[in-house]
Amino acid sequence: MSYGPLPKKVDPRKLAEREAEFKGTANIADMPRLASCLVDSEGTVEVQIRFAKDEQRLRVISGEAHGKVRMTCQRCLEPVSVEIDASLNLAVTLTDEQAQNLPRCYDPLIMETDEIELLPIIEDELMLSLPLVPFHDDCSIQTSFGDAETARTQEEKPNPFSVLAQLKEKADKS
Repeated sequence: MSYGPLPKKVDPRKLAEREAEFKGTANIADMPRLASCLVDSEGTVEVQIRFAKDEQRLRVISGEAHGKVRMTCQRCLEPVSVEIDASLNLAVTLTDEQAQNLPRCYDPLIMETDEIELLPIIEDELMLSLPLVPFHDDCSIQTSFGDAETARTQEEKPNPFSVLAQLKEKADKS
């Protein structure tokens, strides 16, 4: 197992033959698509990734990524901390036909070149693990917006239909 920074580019076929494993951190700032969904791009994600061959001799990439990010609460629009946990379970293929014939437990990773960039694959899985609607558990929702004085003057305004109520009372008495 290799500890430290994750490699930028890897050849998954060679690493699967050696059954290589990497453990390290990835900066959120290095993942621009993920960072665009967040309040800020600060922080890191712990990543553990393994390359191996399974029983069917398929080259597979498996692993986990865990971290804490800050998103916008959809109730109060303030930042909220969110735990993200992503898991990878990919099988390396060369063509679309091979990808269609994979067992259902694997997602295909179609190789167009000998090497792939590792960080975009991890970024994709992290984006899929983000909550659709992030919110605080104990969020106090603001119910009145604007100036408090304006709200008070609106409450003190006379009811425009009070004249009709008086006419109705007179009609009921007679």
